[in-house]
Amino acid sequence: MSTTTSNSAAAWTSGFSPTGDGRAQRGRPDWTDIAFFLLLAAGAGFALTRFSGAMDYYEKLILCGTVPALAWLGWLWRPLRHLMIACALAAGLALLLYQNDLARAEQVFFLKYLLSSQSAILWMSALFVLAMLCYWIGILSPTAAWLGTALTWGAVFAGTTGLLVRWREGHLMGPDLGHIPVSNLYEVFVLFALITALFYLYYERKYATRALGGFVLLVITSATIFLLWYSFTRDAGQIQPLVPALKSWWMKLHVPANFIGYGTFSLAAMVGFAYLVKQYGQTTSWLKLAPLFVLGVALCVEPIVFRTEGLSATWMIYCGAGVVIVGGILLARARIAQALPSLEVLDDIMYRAIAIGFAFFTVATVLGALWAADAWGAYWQWDPKETWALIVWLNYAAWLHMRLIKGLRGTMAAYWSLVGLLITGFAFLGVNMFLSGLHSYGKL
Repeated sequence: MSTTTSNSAAAWTSGFSPTGDGRAQRGRPDWTDIAFFLLLAAGAGFALTRFSGAMDYYEKLILCGTVPALAWLGWLWRPLRHLMIACALAAGLALLLYQNDLARAEQVFFLKYLLSSQSAILWMSALFVLAMLCYWIGILSPTAAWLGTALTWGAVFAGTTGLLVRWREGHLMGPDLGHIPVSNLYEVFVLFALITALFYLYYERKYATRALGGFVLLVITSATIFLLWYSFTRDAGQIQPLVPALKSWWMKLHVPANFIGYGTFSLAAMVGFAYLVKQYGQTTSWLKLAPLFVLGVALCVEPIVFRTEGLSATWMIYCGAGVVIVGGILLARARIAQALPSLEVLDDIMYRAIAIGFAFFTVATVLGALWAADAWGAYWQWDPKETWALIVWLNYAAWLHMRLIKGLRGTMAAYWSLVGLLITGFAFLGVNMFLSGLHSYGKL
């Protein structure tokens, strides 16, 4: 049985292609691409006719624009089509089970334990943790690595379904509560985990390697553990009315674009970490490893550095576990380095992730300025969030400039990507929670 599973995993790995199916090249769209486009168009048409009264003119334009965008993404990477269809079917089943009555979330088995938004997001969190463990075990066992991929896809399916169902749950609670689920810290942490995981799965397929899964899933698992803590201790999973400044169609564009940036920057940093582990895989000098260990520890303790309240045992355990994991990876660096792809591949993934993230973060920053002008009457007010967004943008603009003009590669680029994650982490979390300003919607 074990041999059969290993052979299946090996066969699946050998079938890797950038498109996610048997095509060596993407080529022209075939009938399945056309059928998928028509399916998306039918779904958008249904939404426009059924929920037209709940959308303004701009929201209808955004909905129509998502049809060609999602169709293009499905052509670019076929597994994404399967994910979208599966999530739509699961969310549709949940809506049928609700029958416009939120109380059924505690009465119907499939809603209570699987398909309600909070249940699905809990499943997402559990599956991400299991996937991370499988990826690390996969350093020694290809079968475990294959299982890590399957669990990651399952987590993305559960989380996406949870967000879709949560969107409808808000409307069922009342006309003033229904909104796209990207408005608070709880929701954007889910979005962050999903975006980071999807980009990782794409690169896993493109470069035919699962050895990076453990590294990338570390940051995703950290986010989901924080999400669980935030949900259980602050009841953050409850759907709340939007603050007035967020009642805008700009949110549907600005926030997703922003978190594509955050997700890809995080992925690049973890690939940079893997690069340095590969680079120092055979070194016996702890002096060379010290900067990497210090940066890893800094990333682990960053969530507690700026806390305005006292440190709890939970936070100390959370950060302490992170420090132990960083140390464990460095101790096992020789074995891990053997499993990692070449330094050239790692460098290329890091560059591509930062380039994509920078493009979307630039768009998000421009959209944010337009939204600020609409909401507060000025494009830029040097609010802490705006200031730190500019710092993040300048950091990655400098990284790309040095890459393209000065040929930045290798060790320095990897260290810089880790420093970039420290900056991005504070812009993402620290500003909202620890600095007063127009963007201060949450506290820890």
